[in-house]
Amino acid sequence: MPKLKTHSGSKKRFSVTKSGKVKRAQVGRRHILTKKSTKRKRGLRLGAYADCTNIKALKLLMPGR
Repeated sequence: MPKLKTHSGSKKRFSVTKSGKVKRAQVGRRHILTKKSTKRKRGLRLGAYADCTNIKALKLLMPGR
């Protein structure tokens, strides 16, 4: 059986914590940043976790992680 390759798009966007949660970046920080308040943008810097409905699919994309 050949080795499974990690999906290169998902390895750039997600990371798996030691407890098995999938960590991701917050959405909404790419453009139109002048309309958003400083407080809102500061909150978007923090990471977030992927929803439990997507975790199974994300872990299939990253078999070695």
